[in-house]
Amino acid sequence: MGRALSLFMVLFGFWLLMSGHFEAWLVALGGASAVLVVVIARRLEAVDHEGHPLHLAWKGMAYWLWLLVEIVKSNIDVARVILASPAGVSPSLFRVKASQKDELGRVIYANSITLTPGTVTAGMEPDGTLLVHALTEGSRASVESGDMDRRVSRLMGES
Repeated sequence: MGRALSLFMVLFGFWLLMSGHFEAWLVALGGASAVLVVVIARRLEAVDHEGHPLHLAWKGMAYWLWLLVEIVKSNIDVARVILASPAGVSPSLFRVKASQKDELGRVIYANSITLTPGTVTAGMEPDGTLLVHALTEGSRASVESGDMDRRVSRLMGES
């Protein structure tokens, strides 16, 4: 029940933030739509630790702030390489092992790689091995350094 209430509050808060309308009728409709989504999510059994990971809320904020900085740095790096000389682009496809023990951690890691400009997670194997495409040698070295993997493991409480 706590996750359902939390999901309602997040959805309704997001609706208020995005709509910018505070007339009673519209707020009531926004609340009703948030309730409907929560009811549907509960019937689909999607309100669980993976679908709505409350346990990651506080640690997640620090991780997302770090990831945002990494995204900006990678964006600048990729733009610099592309604008300076197209010869600096050296695409590669490689495998990296995710150290996370559960699917949620592996998905967060794979998505974090994809969000970082210059790298895309192209596939994930059941044993946690990720197939990654990197645009430059620097992007590849960044993934292979394991820093992001360690941070996701810390986020998941595994280290």
